[in-house]
Amino acid sequence: MKTYKPRETLSTHMVENQPPIAGNFDLMADAALKDYLPQDFSEHEQHLNKFGKWAGSYNTRELARLANENPPKLKTFDQCGMRIDEVEFHPAYHELIDKGLSAGVSALAWRAKNNGHSAHAALVYMMCWADTGVCCPQTMTYASVAVLQNCEWTHDLWLKGAISAKYDANCRPARDKTSLTIGMAMTEKQGGSDLRANSTKAKVGSDGEAELIGHKWFCSAPMSDAFLTLAYEDAGLSCFLVPKWRPDGTRNAIEIQRLKDKMGDKSNASSEIEYRNAYAKRIGEPGRGIATIINMAHHTRLDTIAGSASGMRKALSMASHFVSHRSAFQKKLIDQPLMRAVIADLALESEAAIALTMRVAQGFDAPKGSKENILSRLLTPIAKYWVCKRQPSFVAEAMECIGGVGFVEESGMPLLFRTAPLNAIWEGSGNVIVLDIQRALQNPNVMKAFQTEMQRMQNDIPALRGLINWIIDFN
Repeated sequence: MKTYKPRETLSTHMVENQPPIAGNFDLMADAALKDYLPQDFSEHEQHLNKFGKWAGSYNTRELARLANENPPKLKTFDQCGMRIDEVEFHPAYHELIDKGLSAGVSALAWRAKNNGHSAHAALVYMMCWADTGVCCPQTMTYASVAVLQNCEWTHDLWLKGAISAKYDANCRPARDKTSLTIGMAMTEKQGGSDLRANSTKAKVGSDGEAELIGHKWFCSAPMSDAFLTLAYEDAGLSCFLVPKWRPDGTRNAIEIQRLKDKMGDKSNASSEIEYRNAYAKRIGEPGRGIATIINMAHHTRLDTIAGSASGMRKALSMASHFVSHRSAFQKKLIDQPLMRAVIADLALESEAAIALTMRVAQGFDAPKGSKENILSRLLTPIAKYWVCKRQPSFVAEAMECIGGVGFVEESGMPLLFRTAPLNAIWEGSGNVIVLDIQRALQNPNVMKAFQTEMQRMQNDIPALRGLINWIIDFN
């Protein structure tokens, strides 16, 4: 928190050798991001330049601080004792998510003529600088479109609302809102990542409308206008869209049991819910719920990669700022050979994470059936595994560069550190992702694209030939 003309001459000492509070970061001016954007990116550049200045600003970091220091509150009942199941947020949260949604974090990928997912990845990267918590509902809304667009009955209301590039915080029926956010509620207490262990039941009519009875152990962003969820019907495990409001305009029977007391991302609400004969409508084929929802999960992976690359870069920037101003042993810290080597190593890994993020995003933009698009099926989980897995250790190293000051909340580093493990856990931790990588390699087209890419790397970097041959032989 910046203050006006604080006293530096105190009764016992002078305040000196303290780095100034970091000001504004212009995120699009960072070559580590800009150099890895697609070449034909002119239609997005002006928009991203503007957003990058906002996301990297000191004032935006202050909004994030306020949103995390004043976490959401569950309002189960109104003052008359009537059930409402609403979540109340601090004004800073609303300002942050309004900026993100209005900038197209959830919508641009689906509205742009070219390079939409690459522009989306850059927006997510920059939004995570602002605050990772508010990225959760934006990411899920973005990813839900991959499911909604394949189901015609969702187009006029749900799809249109999800890609509106607006923010409407009102808790109202979807038809009365200018924009919509979509959440996800899949895992249950007894199953976790083992979705087939779910116990939620669906009583389905001939038109796909259903009533759900069951629970969900993790429902992120319970203030969303609807949730994609899994439940068993006669045909097997199916995917359903569960709106906050029933078609007749009454509140749906989605009861929030409690909000999670999380390690990080406290600005966002995560919850446990129960369906008490909740209205829903099937989306996708009966009994094909996991196949339907996996398309959404695949798109959330892009955002977890971008978010981790962002957290790493932000940690590096904070550490670099500190060591460039702090002196120790008669030199600036950055001029000490060991510290310079640490910062250089962090910079190299950070840039690699950003480059990999944008490579993955370009696979989402590639024409369906192209080599780059096919390779995306494999490259996405690989990048999700590695970049997200590296973030906690990376942030810890950056914190160590700052020293004890970095262990104090007001430095911002503890918030970054608490957030760091989430992306590796989200949607399936390391073992689950590794199994998915093995599954992807069983597809002959994916394996062929992978081998072609390995051959390209082998030709470009001869020093890697031994390692690449071992990888190819292993697979």
